[in-house]
Amino acid sequence: MKKLLKSIIMVLALTAPMSAMAQAEIKFDKTVINFGEFSEANPQQTCTFTYTNTGNQALVINQAVASCGCTVPEYTKEPVQPGMKGQIKVTYNGKGKFPGHFKKSITVRSNATTEMVRLYIEGDMKEAK
Repeated sequence: MKKLLKSIIMVLALTAPMSAMAQAEIKFDKTVINFGEFSEANPQQTCTFTYTNTGNQALVINQAVASCGCTVPEYTKEPVQPGMKGQIKVTYNGKGKFPGHFKKSITVRSNATTEMVRLYIEGDMKEAK
């Protein structure tokens, strides 16, 4: 019985670190996108954040939440396999907002070892003349 228990403990001790090493990793090309200057007459701006799964397990984006209702993220819902890319498309709508500088954040939660990443969009909306 003691030999069986020792064997089970040995197997668990050897396989636990291996399963812990197999994880997804998320790496973004950019974490900040600046729209620059744009007119209040054309208040909607769109950009795309691209990421790569640099880990060795499938990467799943669980949630992408913007800091305010004027910013809407859309993201890849399917698992992203190791070495493959995914995208988060972000649309900012400045309609009804005061002209000037803005900076908004998008919080991305996934099953990667770094579970939360913040992305930022910013720009200067100029008053329409």
